[in-house]
Amino acid sequence: MLLVFALVLPGTAQAVAQLAPEIQESQAALLSARILSRYQYEHLALDDKLSARIFDNYLETLDGNKMVFLQADIDHFSDARTRLDDAILDQDLRIPFAIYNLYLQRITDHYRYARALLKKGFDFRKEESFQISRKDAPWPKSRDELNDLWRKRVKNDWLRLKLAGKGEKSIVEILDKRYANSLESVSNVNSEDVFQDFMNAYTMAVDPHTNYFGVRQSEEFDISMKLSLVGIGAVLFTKDECTTIREVLPGGPAASSGELKAGDCIAGVGQGRTGPIIDIMGRRIDDAVALIRGAKDSVVRLDVLSAEAGADGKHKIISLIRKKVTLEKQAARKSIIEVKDGGVMRHIGVISLPSFYEDFAARQNGDKNYKSASRDVALLLQELKKDKVDGVLVDLRNNGGGSLSEAIDLTGLFIDKGPVVQERNAEGEVTVSKDENAGVAWSGPLGVLINRGSASASEIFAAAIQDYGRGVVIGGTSFGKGTVQTVADLDQIAKRDKPQLGELKLTVAQFFRINGGTTQLRGVTPDIKLPTLIDTADFGESSYDNALPWTQIKAADYIPAGNLSAIVPRLIASHDKRISHNQDFRYLQEDIAEIDTLRRKNQVSLNESERRKERKTQEARIKSRAVAVDTKFQDDGMLSSERKLSDELALEKANKNTKDVLLNEAAHIVSDEAVLLADTRIAATTSP
Repeated sequence: MLLVFALVLPGTAQAVAQLAPEIQESQAALLSARILSRYQYEHLALDDKLSARIFDNYLETLDGNKMVFLQADIDHFSDARTRLDDAILDQDLRIPFAIYNLYLQRITDHYRYARALLKKGFDFRKEESFQISRKDAPWPKSRDELNDLWRKRVKNDWLRLKLAGKGEKSIVEILDKRYANSLESVSNVNSEDVFQDFMNAYTMAVDPHTNYFGVRQSEEFDISMKLSLVGIGAVLFTKDECTTIREVLPGGPAASSGELKAGDCIAGVGQGRTGPIIDIMGRRIDDAVALIRGAKDSVVRLDVLSAEAGADGKHKIISLIRKKVTLEKQAARKSIIEVKDGGVMRHIGVISLPSFYEDFAARQNGDKNYKSASRDVALLLQELKKDKVDGVLVDLRNNGGGSLSEAIDLTGLFIDKGPVVQERNAEGEVTVSKDENAGVAWSGPLGVLINRGSASASEIFAAAIQDYGRGVVIGGTSFGKGTVQTVADLDQIAKRDKPQLGELKLTVAQFFRINGGTTQLRGVTPDIKLPTLIDTADFGESSYDNALPWTQIKAADYIPAGNLSAIVPRLIASHDKRISHNQDFRYLQEDIAEIDTLRRKNQVSLNESERRKERKTQEARIKSRAVAVDTKFQDDGMLSSERKLSDELALEKANKNTKDVLLNEAAHIVSDEAVLLADTRIAATTSP
């Protein structure tokens, strides 16, 4: 019987606490199964075949790098491969919880072993290596083999710190705290975490973009869509068991008080003006955040230890009134790039859009000032027109999508009325979504910059701009997500007043370009390709073994806004000539080649002499470049939470200020586009 998973198997150390499913979790799983069986775009029966796929997904979630379980554990699980469907339908989740409990036991044993290794030290004269990715490797067959993998992992952690100049005592302290923190994280895992992982193993076995959100994950998803929350206006993280302020957001209650700053530790939280202060030292960050957030205009009291005070410093109680805080850093923003072409200076306006956000609730409630991506971009375009830019570049790199209606509205800013995207539901019915607003917000030269991280709504926009001949698409082939999702509130369906069951994001349709093709699997192919650091084999729709195939339907009835096919070859020729003399571009291509080599090699030497040679070669390559490099930002072997906050923020700033070679080149391409479109002879050939 699989219930023996809950027991401590031979070879394990002290047992960890056993987690068990809550009643509402079993109910949420069954309700999700019923919804998926009825409304999912591609109907898949919850049977033994799907159970096997869930099983594989679950193991990959827990131990994708084959560094936790033994082959004997996997063999022990074998009976579960065809029983997970029954676990969901029978509302009995003891099997997936038992698997997770063994995972927690194993990972606890491994971190305890890692800490014990620190007392022995390592011989860095030996010729051996550490395998970076083991996703395609078999599970270890013996405890000795697994221990050796962890020995090499710890040895690599130690060597990285040693190469960065850390002494032995400091290295032991850093790594011992790192592994102790990992053990603490394991001990803080709760049933909601287990259920979240299992449900996503289930939903993604049905479809790569079908997901389950627990109650807290639902809140975070809602925040990401509306770009606002009610709280104190501070970014928090955990450092040394303390909920620490990483950033104070301008305009929020924390900033307005003038009493909180980056590095301050929040040791306790009290509700209202008189509620007791609850100690949150050592608590999970999401637990701490849940206590700090609350209803608008309510009072929260914080027990704060100043960053300068030290561990034994004096605490102070700060009272704040919670307000709606807008996450401006995640909103659309503009910048202007100056492009010098001979003796002429052109100005290219750049609109960076991280996601297609929209505050659905505020819009439905009639709030005239509701937050949305297209509304923000419309305002930015007005500003860029006043700035008299010569062209506009919309940067959608790593924009994973969001609101479908926002993709349509954003397209409408650049085209006159017309179809933008087609949708086909599970019954095969096709509907055409259109931009109904006459006129455009920007009629000048346009470019769209995409990469492998541009997905869904980003692909709808880029494809529409390309099909209309409205602008030039630049960059790398996009993700390839051509499906439409909707969110089902399980509590609402079950008619529950208190949120307990979470939400289900399920695929309900497939979208198609107005030319009849789909971005599914193949993505949007740019008109002008730029190099990429991303391994497209491991990232993108094509990396999923259960992705829907590419297909096509009848084209929509639309009138192109232009025809840029005549100028694209000239843009490519200018691009090729420019980058052949561009030193920064050559450096980028060298870096990509280096990363590709390391990716294929998939291992690092654990011999100190060899690693020092590699480090010196790398340093010499960087120093040979005509750019200033701050050596303190080279690999220091530290996790971000282990660095001083000031150093971490300085590193972020340095990375942010690094020259964006691809963005600059894309701006040059739009500048070239502006020149060609201004030529009346060429402009005549670009007419629809």
